Amino acid sequence: MEIVIFLVPWVLIGIGILFVSFSGGPGEARRAYLTRGNRAFGIAIPLIYIAFGIAVPALVLSSREENAGATASLANEDLSAELERGKELFRQTCASCHDLDAINANGVTGPDLDEIGEVTPERIVTAIRIGGTGANRMPAGLVEGENAEAVARYVAAVAGK
Repeated sequence: MEIVIFLVPWVLIGIGILFVSFSGGPGEARRAYLTRGNRAFGIAIPLIYIAFGIAVPALVLSSREENAGATASLANEDLSAELERGKELFRQTCASCHDLDAINANGVTGPDLDEIGEVTPERIVTAIRIGGTGANRMPAGLVEGENAEAVARYVAAVAGK
């Protein structure tokens, strides 16, 4: 679906270039479109642009609605109150750094939590408590206590699934 959305503008540009080329240049294309052109052609081109102008955003919005807020393995189940709280805390505190497919998080510095291997609540609580290592070090204690446990349980429930 994304490839179609990507290609549509380029196809329209290509059609425009072909029209200009076969008309004999920009000036001739303008005259052909505005004055000499077939009446049906003068109506068809704006209708095509209007149709694509409606269809492309509609496709983008419909594909976003399917994925918005989805949790991979828990998509059809109701999240418990604690998992919901963990999800919201992760979104507020962690999503800017970490990738997590369950909430479409695309972090820029931290590891992709869907690809780090075994994810247990204990491992996540420890990582939150002591912080990260390396150049893009995660600060220790970003969330604490019950909030850290809620984030850990949520991530453990959805990461890599």
